[in-house]
Amino acid sequence: MNAASASSSTSLPASATRSLLLQLAAGAALGLVVLYGVAFAESPLAHNAAHDVRHVTVKPCH
Repeated sequence: MNAASASSSTSLPASATRSLLLQLAAGAALGLVVLYGVAFAESPLAHNAAHDVRHVTVKPCH
């Protein structure tokens, strides 16, 4: 493999791009589920941690 052929193969195939997007979407969905679950948790420690994150990120929570 020479330098010319290595530089021309920098773009990802469509299947790899789709796989990457699906992984990113799955990660985002999992993060939202965890955040939602912690926000309504019975544990005061978990709930307060989520509450503090909402204040730090300037999102309304009251």
